[in-house]
Amino acid sequence: MSGFDEYAALIRELSTRQRGGERAIAAEAERRRGLQSGVDEVGRRLAAQGERLDRLGQAVGVPMGSVPDAAGDPAGPGSVPPGDPAAELAAAGRLADEADRLGQEAEALARRPVLLPTWSAPARAVAVYAGCALAGSVLMLIALLGSPLPVSGMDLVAALSCAGVPLLSFVAGQVVLARWGRPALPDPETPAGRYVPMGFVICALVSPSLFCLYLILFRLLR
Repeated sequence: MSGFDEYAALIRELSTRQRGGERAIAAEAERRRGLQSGVDEVGRRLAAQGERLDRLGQAVGVPMGSVPDAAGDPAGPGSVPPGDPAAELAAAGRLADEADRLGQEAEALARRPVLLPTWSAPARAVAVYAGCALAGSVLMLIALLGSPLPVSGMDLVAALSCAGVPLLSFVAGQVVLARWGRPALPDPETPAGRYVPMGFVICALVSPSLFCLYLILFRLLR
């Protein structure tokens, strides 16, 4: 009977080892599936970052082909040994998080125009048109004060004040808003416009108003 007992004990030990091996194989398979899922997720995030980088590069006029590759060790300081896939995957995830943060900051900057970036689009347009109209009118008044005209020449000056200067100021405002008042990356929530009717009204009012003020002072000081 001692031989039978030894045989039964050996079978039980073998069965235990078999179940332990099956559990180890299942755990290893689960670990590999987790690693593969993590790799797939990092790959999707990398593809999304590539699309974002292409979009930003096209918006700012810097194509991807002109961006130099990073020099030196691609792993960088603080990298983990290649023999630890889980640690490598965790490091890749942290890099992807950092890339997401920097990408969002870059998009936020690209959605802000160079001119008065913290202002709203209507306020920016008002400031630009008013500034152009005021600059044109002041230059015209300086020219009038520097070269006195006879009374008969006031008709020409009035025509320029009511038509020429406002038109030139309006065109200048359009150019400024088109060049520096639009973000490199359009924002669908706050589209940037040139506010043509508002700009035309502003330019049409500022110059004639200043010319009328000039006439009043001219009459009073004669």
